[in-house]
Amino acid sequence: MGEALKQEVFEGSQNKSAHRLFGMRDKIGYLMGDFGNDFFFMLVSSYLMVFYTDIFHISAAAVGGLFMFARIWDAFADVTWGRFVDTRPASKHGKFKPWIFRMSFPLVISGVLMFVKIPGMSDGFYLAWAFVTYIVWGTLYSTVNIPYGSMASVITDNPVERTTLSTWRSAGAMLASLIINAGAPLIIMVDNQLDANRMFMAACVFGVLSICCYMTCYKLSTERIAAPEQSKEKSNMKVTVKGLMKNKPLLWILAASLIFMVNTMLMGTVNVYLFKDYFQSAVALSAFGFAQTAASFLAMPLVKPLVAKFGKKEVASVGMTLAAIMYFALFFMKDLTGMQFVLVAAVGMFGFGFFNMVVWAFVTDVIDYHELLTGLREDGTVYSIYSFARKIGQAIAGGIGGVAISAVGYNAAASAQSQSTLDGIHTLGTLVPAIIYVVILLILVFLYPLNKKRTDAMVIELTARRKNK
Repeated sequence: MGEALKQEVFEGSQNKSAHRLFGMRDKIGYLMGDFGNDFFFMLVSSYLMVFYTDIFHISAAAVGGLFMFARIWDAFADVTWGRFVDTRPASKHGKFKPWIFRMSFPLVISGVLMFVKIPGMSDGFYLAWAFVTYIVWGTLYSTVNIPYGSMASVITDNPVERTTLSTWRSAGAMLASLIINAGAPLIIMVDNQLDANRMFMAACVFGVLSICCYMTCYKLSTERIAAPEQSKEKSNMKVTVKGLMKNKPLLWILAASLIFMVNTMLMGTVNVYLFKDYFQSAVALSAFGFAQTAASFLAMPLVKPLVAKFGKKEVASVGMTLAAIMYFALFFMKDLTGMQFVLVAAVGMFGFGFFNMVVWAFVTDVIDYHELLTGLREDGTVYSIYSFARKIGQAIAGGIGGVAISAVGYNAAASAQSQSTLDGIHTLGTLVPAIIYVVILLILVFLYPLNKKRTDAMVIELTARRKNK
């Protein structure tokens, strides 16, 4: 009886008896997807700006403008691609998996090309090269990431298992972060400065690793749930948009995630300058990357039991509170060494790690809520809207990051930065994240409506609806 219950999925599932039960293969497969994604995502978010400013000698403000334009472009590409995937019939391998297989190779190639420096070219050529390669990479990233993110809702419909997938996905991102943030500075920097040749070789290595991860994700993940084919009438975009606008959980998690992404991207950019110039230590930058990953891994085994007992919203809110407190403390502790800064920051990273690990489970909940409102199962569309918000966050962060670094007086040609510039970089790396964490906390506590009680009730209602179809 227990095994039969585990095998149940909602009406419209594909050949339920043919699928193995949700288990470790799915967890590892889904982990590997974000592991592959973040090899380049983390490399880009942490080092592409400094690569452009210090290797291509493009102004920080111009890079910021490029990042902002590209992310806005990508945001609309996400929605377009999500809608496209939703309207495609599923193959024998599933609805979303085939796109990961098809598009991962061109994605990785475009990622490597971003870090190619052709000697002897003009400044205008480098600016054009940066513009074209970055736009292409961002667009291709959508073609892999949208199907990958949407796939979680069709691997399982169980809320606890979805939280587990979100946690394992975050673990994949953390593993990539560990390698990029802890290992990359020791490889790509010479005398605390970025080296172009080493950067390119690192991009090639990470590209090969990304392909291996994507193929593992494709082989190990199983799509168990398939919504019934939508009629053209039901697939009308007006119906979808109306449902999206009424979906308050979606709107507020979009706001929280957008702000969180702004912070994540801004920190990724600023931290390189913080440790390179303020602390003057590539070793401390490497230690920060390791501490960030270690803190998240310490939080990882706590996520599932805490969410099962208290709920996603509740756990994420406590994590944001801890993160805000620690970064406010760092702002006032200006005399810390680089390693001391890392130790204090690690406590804050332990806090925001909880939000980062459950955010993908938030997304599956709002996909369910969309189905509750509209009767339509539109995983790709809803996930692409979420990804749209994240891309807008990246655009804002890219613009703000470049402008902020320029505003505090950063001069790439200078052998050393002024004290006022260093103080400005420190403020960007401490006070700004602290304020952002407070804003996210307020959204979660007072505006996001899906607490544990309401989420459990929603699952029960949807299950009943699906059985009655």
